Amino acid sequence: MRADIIISQSEAADRNTRLLNVSSEMDPTLYFILLLSALCSVSECVQRQYHFINERKNWTEAQRYCREKYTDLATVDDMNDMNEMKKSLNDGGVQLVWIGLQKTGRDEWRWSSGEPALYLNWKPGQPEGRDDCGMMTNGKFEDLPCSSNKHFICNNTNTVLFLVDQKMNWTEAQSHCRHNHIDLISVRNQEENQQLEQFISDNKPSDSYIWIGLFRVRDSWQWSDQSNSSLRYWRAGEPNNSGGHEDCTAVDQKSRGQWIDVSCDKQYPFVCHEDKLIVIRENLTWSEALRYCRQNHVDLVSVHSEEIQRRVKNVVKLASTAEVWMGLRHACILDAWFWVSGETVCYQNWAPGNGSSDEDCKDSVRSGAVQSGGDPRWISLPENTKLNFICSRY
Repeated sequence: MRADIIISQSEAADRNTRLLNVSSEMDPTLYFILLLSALCSVSECVQRQYHFINERKNWTEAQRYCREKYTDLATVDDMNDMNEMKKSLNDGGVQLVWIGLQKTGRDEWRWSSGEPALYLNWKPGQPEGRDDCGMMTNGKFEDLPCSSNKHFICNNTNTVLFLVDQKMNWTEAQSHCRHNHIDLISVRNQEENQQLEQFISDNKPSDSYIWIGLFRVRDSWQWSDQSNSSLRYWRAGEPNNSGGHEDCTAVDQKSRGQWIDVSCDKQYPFVCHEDKLIVIRENLTWSEALRYCRQNHVDLVSVHSEEIQRRVKNVVKLASTAEVWMGLRHACILDAWFWVSGETVCYQNWAPGNGSSDEDCKDSVRSGAVQSGGDPRWISLPENTKLNFICSRY
């Protein structure tokens, strides 16, 4: 991590002390606004680090090396990541460099929330292969043309569902759910399948064919770490599959860092990435999770920007619990939420009905968790609940 983007706790304390020293001569309201602004403007570090490895390996060997030493071969989510990755290549003096994008040769079913569809309860003879959107009828999945108009089900939390008794095509249904609730419903296991089947039966829609959040991704290029990043930065005319065996991706430094497809058995240097967030699949109370992260990594994660929330969304899908602890804590005396790393809660992503300062402190201290499914919003839970949790490594 670059030293010039770090603000230490002691520096932050010195800055706040200077603010306190001038506060006696300042209007109280103006001083409060200035102090809050200072607390909310702590510099952030990027949540993924790139490491250029100047050793020539084929794509599979490079993947194995990155998984052993770091997290995986490089994934790139957006152009900010591209710029960070290109910085790591500046002194390499090489033209072609492996990244983690590979052609799998298969289509993939995914949930609207971005999760891979690992549980697929297809009706016999389905999917037929012609259509790209999924629905449920009698507890089984079928594929239909996305242009078909059907009723649909949205989720607001992992347990609150809404049947929309209005027919829309799949894309319109997705937009409606995201605007009014969270997303089209995901069905990730047999238990959720049974709950949804019962929910449909209880609500008795006029049509038994119901849109769910299942859709086919026909982009056969996939990231090594199974990220759902949709960024593609191909050079003009690429990918062209010259010779019929170009199934892996390299950065071409002579084309401003744009990508080309090449044969996976070629030997090039490569870029690994190291995620700064890690999901720990152990069920601990909030205090136990905090102790674990501080002993084994750095801290429970603080999500004080939309960028870090996006990183959380990428990793939280690996959790085995419906909610996952973050470093968010409610102080009963102050009647306020704060991050254990010291940041004020400026950016917020609470689920409806959560995150008010008026928390019930009688039975248990409240702490903040993030939902692991759908659009991961924050919720308030008793701190003695046992959940997976996210540690920050830096």
